[in-house]
Amino acid sequence: MPCSKDVALGLHSIQAEHMTSTTNPIRWSPINPLARHRVEELMDDPSLDPHEHHAALAGLKRLNAWSKSARILWPSIASLAVEVNAKGRPLRVMDVATGSGDGPMSMAKLARRRGLKIDWILCDCSSRALEVAQQNANSIGERVDLLRVDLLHEQLPVRADVVICSLFMHHLDQDTGQAVMRTMASGADIAVGIADLDRSNTGFALAWIGSRALTRSRVVHFDAIASVRAAFTLDEARVMAHEAGLHGATISYAWPARWRLWWRRPSARAASEVAV
Repeated sequence: MPCSKDVALGLHSIQAEHMTSTTNPIRWSPINPLARHRVEELMDDPSLDPHEHHAALAGLKRLNAWSKSARILWPSIASLAVEVNAKGRPLRVMDVATGSGDGPMSMAKLARRRGLKIDWILCDCSSRALEVAQQNANSIGERVDLLRVDLLHEQLPVRADVVICSLFMHHLDQDTGQAVMRTMASGADIAVGIADLDRSNTGFALAWIGSRALTRSRVVHFDAIASVRAAFTLDEARVMAHEAGLHGATISYAWPARWRLWWRRPSARAASEVAV
């Protein structure tokens, strides 16, 4: 999750009373199209009680598992891992804004089933989130490297074959979204993968139902809806990628109410074609 001081770009703070009525500040109608509306998410509040933060992270983990978020980027990562493993080395994957790390750790389990070798680097600006990510990695016996990185103000301190990001772009405006894409591309030797919510009535409905069915966390109840209202549509993501210089990126819809971006560095793509 991004640091609140980083994403509070002219946004109004959410008052405590909003937590007891999570839909009040976010108006929705099945008749009117969803205009993009950004508010600070409760998870980004540095004063959030640690116990409530951990409960929210656990709730998000269940929500992401239900929606199979990890499988959105997995086919491309797996294909690249086969290609790189054939050269005698593991694929290095860096997950930025990793949060609890549940996405990459889900992919780590998928990699084991297929006998693929992947080294994971998990990055986040929150030390608290990285602690949970380490615990999740320990729980499945996966070795990971952790990096505390402020993605909006710092370049990535190390490089990787692939730099990925899930469910982070909706925290940003168009300019910072483009900047994050450029930062990710600058640290990726081969490819960039991004998955995020698609702003739509379907996405709103799924977020409302799923968050309440899978967790009692009032933070997740609010943030799930706020995230959909703040998300970019597929067309908006396509424009951002073009402006960020990720020319040739493929952007497509993914279930449930998500979009997926995959960009391969031209030099890496050319080298692969020559090898074939």
